[in-house]
Amino acid sequence: MQGTGEELFDHIAQCVSDFLDYMGMKNAHLPAGFTFSFPCEQTAIDTGTLVSWTKGYKATDCEGHDVVSMLREAIKRRNEFDLDIVAVVNDTVGTMMSCAYEDPQCEIGLIAGTGTNVCYMEEVDAELSKMCINTEWGGLGDDGSLDDIITPYDMEVNQNSINPGRQRFEKLTSGMYLGEIVRQVLLDLTRGGLLFRGHVTETLKTPGIFETKYLSQIERWEKLCVRSILQQLGLKGTCDDSIIVKEVCGAVSRRAAQLCGAGMAAVVDKIRENRGLDHLNITVGVDGALYKLHPHFSRVLKDTTEVLAPQCNVTFLPSEEGSGKGAALISAVIDKYLYSMRFSDETLLDIMQQFRRELAKGLGRDTNPTAALKMLPTFVRSIPDGSEKGDFIALDLGGSNFRILRVKVSHEKKQTVQMESQIYDTPEDIIHGSGTRLFDHVAECLGDFMEKQNIKDKKLPVGFTFSFPCQQTKLDEGFLITWTKRFKAGGVEGMDVVKLLNKAIKKRGDYDADIMAVVNDTVGTMMTCGFDDQRCEVGIIIGTGTNACYMEELRNIDLVEGDEGRMCVNTEWGAFGDDGRLEDIRTEFDREIDRGSINPGKQLFEKMVSGMYMGELVRLILVKMAREGLVFEGRITPELLTKGKFETKHISAIEKSKEGLSKAREILTRLGVEPSTDDFSLVSQVCTVVSFRSANLIAAALAGILMRLKENKGVARLRTTVGIDGSLYKMHPQYARRLHKAVRRLVPDTDVRFLLSESGSGKGAAMVTAVAYRLAEHSRQIAQILSEFRLTTEQLLEVRKLSQWCVCVCVCVFPCVLCHYLTPS
Repeated sequence: MQGTGEELFDHIAQCVSDFLDYMGMKNAHLPAGFTFSFPCEQTAIDTGTLVSWTKGYKATDCEGHDVVSMLREAIKRRNEFDLDIVAVVNDTVGTMMSCAYEDPQCEIGLIAGTGTNVCYMEEVDAELSKMCINTEWGGLGDDGSLDDIITPYDMEVNQNSINPGRQRFEKLTSGMYLGEIVRQVLLDLTRGGLLFRGHVTETLKTPGIFETKYLSQIERWEKLCVRSILQQLGLKGTCDDSIIVKEVCGAVSRRAAQLCGAGMAAVVDKIRENRGLDHLNITVGVDGALYKLHPHFSRVLKDTTEVLAPQCNVTFLPSEEGSGKGAALISAVIDKYLYSMRFSDETLLDIMQQFRRELAKGLGRDTNPTAALKMLPTFVRSIPDGSEKGDFIALDLGGSNFRILRVKVSHEKKQTVQMESQIYDTPEDIIHGSGTRLFDHVAECLGDFMEKQNIKDKKLPVGFTFSFPCQQTKLDEGFLITWTKRFKAGGVEGMDVVKLLNKAIKKRGDYDADIMAVVNDTVGTMMTCGFDDQRCEVGIIIGTGTNACYMEELRNIDLVEGDEGRMCVNTEWGAFGDDGRLEDIRTEFDREIDRGSINPGKQLFEKMVSGMYMGELVRLILVKMAREGLVFEGRITPELLTKGKFETKHISAIEKSKEGLSKAREILTRLGVEPSTDDFSLVSQVCTVVSFRSANLIAAALAGILMRLKENKGVARLRTTVGIDGSLYKMHPQYARRLHKAVRRLVPDTDVRFLLSESGSGKGAAMVTAVAYRLAEHSRQIAQILSEFRLTTEQLLEVRKLSQWCVCVCVCVFPCVLCHYLTPS
């Protein structure tokens, strides 16, 4: 804003480039409209020579130049995309055009916000052709014509502004200046001993400290609100002081509305006279925070217009779509917060390579202890091959709900799976209590399920999906390394969760269970999808938390004995970056999320990408932007300040193409704010950047796994399937498409099928158990065949006896024969 014109327009071009990237439209040649909310002289619709900067802008080398040409030159310097800028319009014109879609009688546009302006449709020839005229009425009075109504407080505000002597009408009527006028009045009254017992605070002396939004809040006359505002200014006001402050605010805002009403009366009367009408019906499209948010401004404006232009019936229509204050300029406003969340492909490839190095480090016996990725062997050595069958129980523990399934795999004409399931609550006091209570609860739920299924008398194979990092040395044991996802049950970390569950079941004594396998939910997802597609060798969860597993060559896993075959490795990639590897791409908001979590410094990758944290990331960004007055007119509500109030499901709702705007309005209203259309656009873009970053980071890590599979197989082109589960991937309207697209860009020499798990990871636990049962049955059959080759000690002793007898016979017979041959005839 205060730099050079070239820097400003280069920045706009950068923002347009980013926007086109998101929309996938960078290769298209598109028409573009440019809303440029400053006074310009135009000789054509696609040219605009800047007359003067307003509203705090002071970029050099722009006044007197065509802003369209400057933008075109900036786009040309980038040489990345092509836009056909067909129109440049003022925000006031944009407001009129937006409202004209709803009401054809709308021929006037009014902005009453940070700045103020009016445009209207003027007849330009005898045939009643019309052209929109931008009045730039903020400059009314610059010639001294308003001096009679200028107060000493107005003079002080003007003198301290960045453009003394200019935009005098705007300085009497717009949101940028009303708060400062009120401050000057309060300061004068206090110095005169008429307010606050004459006590002038340093805060009250500070220009800009009394914001125009306070006028709106005070004039709603909420006494606690008035007192709270005064306290923020370091003023200890009495009830009488509050009343006086309200009167000052009312006088200043009423004058502003009346002046705008007087100007509007002049405009509508001119239109009526131009058309030779006795009576005019006309609509004014209005936008701006002052008009929309102040409790009385719109009424005083309308009343004044009616009094001063009695022959005109004027309807004021608030603009729902806003003035279109430039998608590129909205991007420019938030860029300083979110630029570091946008990654080039070069950055993503670098993250992919760092992830690959961590994979290798986690697989090494000597390097694993210091690796962020623990690369936990799961002892799952095979995906389903289609021959599994049987009746199995699956337990799925990993979130606020605990799920139990009965899975029947049969072979009548083809392999089929029948499932029955029930969901049980896992209350907060259970997941934060003792480990004994947690596993007693699991055992109780399992008993209830078996009772309802009438299988308490059976000992069925059980698979246990336990969605937390575990150290395993065999399939049916798992030592919990650390809790994640809000779980904090005491006395479980470092313990074998299968033993804890068996102990809880045994304590009940009313049923028995054969827990054959404990698996992570990620492994369960891979196995579920592997049942449908035997190419599936990667599993990913993208939901409340995130993780990935894949089939690694056994020869590369130093933590497990053996070189032949493959084994599924649980990467626990949520911990990627816990060693500081991702510090360069973490933002201040990521660090705030981490500080406020139950496990600071851990699961840093998960905190950047998963559903548990994305909504909170958006909330923190919006709070900071609101504090700087860039969104919600600077209003910060208690709801907006409440942790967890903005959920990840809200991001999914806002990013829906058709319902997003109405959902955004509903969600933001519940947060206590009164959003403008510009606010909707800005919030939507924040959501997009946060969710886009998540998809890009997941893509970079997944690309690292795919590259490892490709190298392990020694193929020029990898063909594989990735099984995916998780609410973020399933429910977000754009997430899957963004992830797929990024993966294919990063690893172009792979053919990847993304297969959504329809049955969740619980079915996967049953399939792991089915595979284990199949392999155990195969081993039993092989052992039975080979058992005929196994000899008991008794059998070996019998063979020994027979051997001794045979030797004796040979000794007795062969010497005689030998003697026979040696005896001379």
